[in-house]
Amino acid sequence: MEEYLKHNKDSWNKRTRFHVASDFYDNESFIQGRNSLNAIELEYLKDIQGKSVLHLQSHFGQDSISLSRMGATVTAVDLSDAAIKEGRRLAESCGEAVRFIETDVYSLPNALDEQFDCVFTSYGTIGWLPDLTHWAQVVNRFLKPGGRFIFAEFHPVVWMFDDDFTKVGYGYFKSDPIVGENEVTYGDRSATFEHKTVSWNHSLDEVMGALLAERLQISAFREYDYSPYDCFRHTEEFEPGKFRIKHIRHPIPMVYLLEAKKP
Repeated sequence: MEEYLKHNKDSWNKRTRFHVASDFYDNESFIQGRNSLNAIELEYLKDIQGKSVLHLQSHFGQDSISLSRMGATVTAVDLSDAAIKEGRRLAESCGEAVRFIETDVYSLPNALDEQFDCVFTSYGTIGWLPDLTHWAQVVNRFLKPGGRFIFAEFHPVVWMFDDDFTKVGYGYFKSDPIVGENEVTYGDRSATFEHKTVSWNHSLDEVMGALLAERLQISAFREYDYSPYDCFRHTEEFEPGKFRIKHIRHPIPMVYLLEAKKP
């Protein structure tokens, strides 16, 4: 447990340095008022004004600040101390009062004792977690009765392919940890730095089963044949803000959205 947290925290601390200065995140336009959330999740977050939101695995907080701009009271959580530091700095630049907490997801109950109207997490988050049963317990722990969990994530089919999308390189179902070394970061593909990562693939069955075991009621589930981010190799933008792998003839599921409610 400590070993994978150590590697992943170090990796995200190093990535953060490149991400805050990258065109991918475009902090300049964000500070000027751009909303970083996508249409996929905004459809389910449109009534967030006046609500309390817990944002898990928030990175350096653009989405957290966007939720605050929409009228929510936001608490953002991330493993990376560098990301938390940059998030606080960015929130101050934007004039938004977002609370940032540095901790891994599983340890959050040791750092926070509240419940929220909404728990939110999105895009490239659960792959860094080895145990979705524990993850779902944390989600349930921090939801008020009647609260909603809004979850947007890259589809597990995407993670089956190798980086060039030419062959199936990984299993659909969770198996041994996937260890990566000296990989590029999606936020700045020209960045070079030494780091090691430990991740896992999680099937839809595993995700939904973990939430259902906590008696959360799945109220919406949707799949999308595009990514709202240009974060993979060999992409084409077939509509503004929608990216597919250009050499795959038939569109594959690239993202899914899940909403679950606590009775």
